Amino acid sequence: MSPINYSHCLLKSVHLGLPLPNAFGETLLVSGDYSYYHYGCDGFDDRGWGCGYRTLQMLSSWITNRLLDSSPILVPSIPSIQEMLVSMEDKPSAFSGSRDWIGTYEAFLVIDNLFKVSSKILHVKQVEKFNKVLPDLKFHFEHFKSPIMIGGDMDCSSKGVVGIHYTSGDNSMPAYLLIVDPHFTGVAKNAEELQMKCWVKWQSTAEFMDSSFYNVCLPQMKFDDF
Repeated sequence: MSPINYSHCLLKSVHLGLPLPNAFGETLLVSGDYSYYHYGCDGFDDRGWGCGYRTLQMLSSWITNRLLDSSPILVPSIPSIQEMLVSMEDKPSAFSGSRDWIGTYEAFLVIDNLFKVSSKILHVKQVEKFNKVLPDLKFHFEHFKSPIMIGGDMDCSSKGVVGIHYTSGDNSMPAYLLIVDPHFTGVAKNAEELQMKCWVKWQSTAEFMDSSFYNVCLPQMKFDDF
């Protein structure tokens, strides 16, 4: 199924203008624009199960902006993502048309297959918190500057991350991740509305669930690659 180009209808880079969580520390953010994909944003009803697809679409929108001058590839629709995973033999044929979730590993497969962009996968075990991988996140936003995707088991809600705020030189202190949450439904008027309702927010690493592990997908494509 060919994707439809509806990205021009979506809000762009919805983190812009959000105040920092505090006045101390250092901040690293994505470079370049991405589109805010969320439940039902293209008329496809994926409420309750589509957050992984929407986060993958957000990452894909950032990549397509980088490839704009060299490739006609569009952000894939949810049905086309499912068909792709079936054709790669990662999923059975019954997966197409289903409401089955996807996570960071499927995002890795689709990004690699569609855009020829590899991704790094990080694993955060239960109780470890994101401070365990803080150096990796810093490195990513310093050198690649692309959005990333997180998801877990107990905390199974996929989210995008477009920045990090941390205390320099002290990985033991809680850091903040800049979350772009795809679970919003309806039509957002502007980024300020999303920020006010905490669909876009800074979240302390201390607030993530101790009972959940997390996986992180970091596309390895630099902002200035193209």
